[in-house]
Amino acid sequence: MRKLSMEELGRKSVEDIKDVPKFPLIVVLENIRSAFNVGSVLRTADAFLLQAVYTTGYTAHPPHKEISKTALGADKTVRNIHFDKTSLAIQDLKKEQYKIVAAEQVVGSNLLHQFKFNPKEKIAIIFGNEVTGVEQETINSCDGCIEIPQLGMKHSLNVSVAAGVVLWELVRQRL
Repeated sequence: MRKLSMEELGRKSVEDIKDVPKFPLIVVLENIRSAFNVGSVLRTADAFLLQAVYTTGYTAHPPHKEISKTALGADKTVRNIHFDKTSLAIQDLKKEQYKIVAAEQVVGSNLLHQFKFNPKEKIAIIFGNEVTGVEQETINSCDGCIEIPQLGMKHSLNVSVAAGVVLWELVRQRL
């Protein structure tokens, strides 16, 4: 085995990426405390060619030094919009006919590996605060919830790790 060079990886430029078709998936980050987590999610959104990342509440949003540090340029390639309230982001998404799903442990949640959807369906996935998760008011506005099965003691993942796991599964099902 040999590690691939940057040329072999076929990295696109910021200009090129704007014209590439995106998966109809939007990430909503609700009251995320760490700007580094926001940058990490933007980087994941770029890797999987997602439509956009919406930030809500007190979540940091570009331009921001700590976001740029972990995003490594994805803050320039992924469409991002900030809303003062999550309810405003949800209104916008519903107007655009997105199915709204929260990544949260709730009664009646769908386990991630069992979650199936129409591949043509537009989905917005909400990830919540690192400590308190997705707000109950937000969950009440969702069409459903996805839960990542966890087998250890903690029953929680860092929000950027959870986003990577969930987003890969949603993109994988569309490939």
